[in-house]
Amino acid sequence: MTTPHPLGERIVRAEGCWMETESGERLFDMVSGIGVSSLGHGHPAIRRALREQLDRHLHVMVYGEYAQDPQDRAASRLLSTLTGTGLDSVYFVNSGTEAIEGAMKLARRVTGRTEILGVEGGYHGATFGALSLSTSSHRRNAFMPLLPDVSHLPFGEHSVLERITTRTAAVFVETIQGDAGIRPVPEDHLRALRHRCSEVGALLVLDEIQCGLGRTGHVHAFQRYGIVPDVLVLGKALGGGMPIGAFIAGQNRMSTLREEPKLGHITTFGGHPMACAAAAAFLECLEELDWEAIRLTGERWSRALSEHSAVMAVRGYGHFLGVDLDGPERVSALVAAARRRGVVLFWFLSRPQGFRLAPPLNASREELDQALQWLLDALDEVQ
Repeated sequence: MTTPHPLGERIVRAEGCWMETESGERLFDMVSGIGVSSLGHGHPAIRRALREQLDRHLHVMVYGEYAQDPQDRAASRLLSTLTGTGLDSVYFVNSGTEAIEGAMKLARRVTGRTEILGVEGGYHGATFGALSLSTSSHRRNAFMPLLPDVSHLPFGEHSVLERITTRTAAVFVETIQGDAGIRPVPEDHLRALRHRCSEVGALLVLDEIQCGLGRTGHVHAFQRYGIVPDVLVLGKALGGGMPIGAFIAGQNRMSTLREEPKLGHITTFGGHPMACAAAAAFLECLEELDWEAIRLTGERWSRALSEHSAVMAVRGYGHFLGVDLDGPERVSALVAAARRRGVVLFWFLSRPQGFRLAPPLNASREELDQALQWLLDALDEVQ
């Protein structure tokens, strides 16, 4: 247990939008395992891919030494979603956090600079590098000092962009901040960030670990902004339930990790054949989603929730919404009220007055309507 108050459910089975407890209760997963199970639990195509790979081989060699079909299939599927962007080389790792670490190393290696900037409100993971980029004080302070030459820009403020200079290796920003309460970067600001980074030769690194891979009704969240990052970081949903992360850049940049020194970035289990087989299957299924329906669900839910008297604010797009109530106590009461109706909700550690909504992307209209009604009933109870 990593907190004194875990949810404490014992789950014995999960399929689609539903999880089953040892007592036989069925729970609707409104948060997709915090964004991991974006196609629901145990998608048949992903399970089939895992069974087939299990009969072929598991780990055979550290990453990059042997050519492996699961890695090739996953990379091909992933890069096909980025055609025309110049992002044509992917490095698979074990998690989103490790992908952030790899991207930080890549930025310093490519630019020869040391300064790295994050954005206030950002959350990028719990290792020292990722935590250095994040700003939540209650997570950082106990582990200080963190990495040197890492600082943070205020969220969404144009006036500070001149802090990005020729000393800056990279700016790391979540296209939509997750733990800050599903907070989209304003469109004009993200474009200004892109312009300033290009102007001074710094890399723009977009962290889409939470908000990417269909969650907003676009394959990649940055696509709605009309810009392209220098490095894209993915995780969570990428493995369809298996642990995997990735950082993606142009081949010319990624190749700098190959020499001087050799093994500039290395991982034993990154790109594991089981995780890559699942990722390839997930990405293939992603192509079949109805993107317009996902965007419309977000609009429909936002309207319904905004009209409720207990709701203070709703942010986000598609199946990636943050909802504020009037305080942490109300959110805790809502989580409990929803649980009594068989719905799993989860709050934000960095924004305790809010809770997240991230149901599976392939949930049926009937399932989504029922889940929304349960949520509204729970809000009625706690208002």
